[in-house]
Amino acid sequence: MAISIDLAGKVALVTGAGRGIGRAIAVGLAEAGADVCVTARSVAEIDETAEAVRALGRSSLAVAADATDGKAVTRVVEKAVAEFGGLQILVNNAGMDLAKPLLDTDEDGYDRVMDTNVKSMFLFTRAAGPQMIAQRYGRVVNMASVGAFVAAPNQAIYHASKAAVAHLTKATAIEWARHNITVNAVAPGWVRTELIRHLSDDEEKLGRYLKAIPLRRLGEPEEIAPLVAYLASDLAAFMTGSVVVIDGGLMIP
Repeated sequence: MAISIDLAGKVALVTGAGRGIGRAIAVGLAEAGADVCVTARSVAEIDETAEAVRALGRSSLAVAADATDGKAVTRVVEKAVAEFGGLQILVNNAGMDLAKPLLDTDEDGYDRVMDTNVKSMFLFTRAAGPQMIAQRYGRVVNMASVGAFVAAPNQAIYHASKAAVAHLTKATAIEWARHNITVNAVAPGWVRTELIRHLSDDEEKLGRYLKAIPLRRLGEPEEIAPLVAYLASDLAAFMTGSVVVIDGGLMIP
């Protein structure tokens, strides 16, 4: 078997695809040959991502939606299937952070983090499941975080949400293995996105964080995309229920 990531003939749906890691993933999947449906709340941002996909010669559909709204999620999946005739790959990337001490976190903040990071994955995976089961093929890739494994101050809710993502991934992988559907997750460390702009814009603070990373730098969104593309491909057909860390060595004991 030739070792190359080939997604030709595959249709992918990427959530949170308007910028950062989500946009890089959508473009990376298109570079590997997939047609890509992109979704997020911002129409302007996903339109830009869709254009980047089309510039690579692939088809793309941009559907603005609230990833925490069940009816909206069902509509996105139905549009993707109607447009492309199927859906083989789902990348659950939508997410948010909330860096606050636990005692300063109100119920609204808790709900927003858990809804965006966990409920959205449940909704999209549930919506895509019948199509993947019917065609007896599917690749689901969820975006976790090193926060699924380690704890830090002011991150209790965010880290709890990512731990939930890791276990949602594993449990769904067990349920759907018999349908020839794999479910894996990617757990990035510090990646240069809007989520950590408060860190990357503060050189002194950034320097302190980089000392904990053996490679002494932040990751880039474009470095996450190839791992997602691999997990979405048939090269990873014997992988399911894995949570793959990509963090510059941050979690080395």
